Amino acid sequence: MELTGSHVLITGASRGIGAAMAREFAKAGARVSVAARTTDAIVGLAKELDGAAFTVDLLDPDQVDALVPRVEAEAGPIDVMVNNAGLENTNWFHEEDTQRIRDVVRVNLETPLVLARAVLPGMLERGKGHLVFTSSIAGSASFPTLSVYAGTKAGLNNAAATIRLELRDTPIHTTLVAPGPVDTAMWDHLEDSPTTTAMLKRLRMLQLIPKKSPELIARRTVAAVRANRRHVRTPRRLSSQFWLGEAPRRINELVLTGVPLGPNAGDAPRRRAK
Repeated sequence: MELTGSHVLITGASRGIGAAMAREFAKAGARVSVAARTTDAIVGLAKELDGAAFTVDLLDPDQVDALVPRVEAEAGPIDVMVNNAGLENTNWFHEEDTQRIRDVVRVNLETPLVLARAVLPGMLERGKGHLVFTSSIAGSASFPTLSVYAGTKAGLNNAAATIRLELRDTPIHTTLVAPGPVDTAMWDHLEDSPTTTAMLKRLRMLQLIPKKSPELIARRTVAAVRANRRHVRTPRRLSSQFWLGEAPRRINELVLTGVPLGPNAGDAPRRRAK
């Protein structure tokens, strides 16, 4: 996809991977809109990048529903939707706070799907667009104390694959970003949690969790969007886990080869309905 002049909206852009992605997309020539709860951080970032900032609480369904119309009214049609915002949990499931469960599911799974649904009709009508979903290695493997987080990321993985299959015969593409540990505040919280200490010690001993920088993830994401690649996976030493998790979806894609899908299957009017 040509990024020069394209409009990119990034959620969770106040810090970490989201902020790094905003800078990298801007460097690639895109117009960048950033969204997060922390107004000061995104206003400063938007000013740095000559972009636009949109304060939004992704735990509020009304604000989520209003985000895409607001962004497109003020900054123009969205060409690349980057669903990056996320919450983690680090408790044993039987001790997890019920409200935290609801919050993690809402921000990590419900919100990306709602936002993707909101931008797709316009992308299909214009014949241009790309959806990016930030997932995690936890979406392909089970890690104790991360039950809710891992469940949402596994759901996001499968949803992204299914959306990609529906869009197979259209100009709209998807990229699933599934990193291992990234040097962010979220990972710091995991490392500081007493419930994850023993697990992380074992994984470090086996050299399975090398920590990567947000900037590296951002560079690989922008490169993937440019090339219309479906995945960004890191670290590469965990490729076997990624591929094993992806295998059933790839098999199903092969089974459905030649089957008319999506707008080209004759139901475009339903998909364009607002």
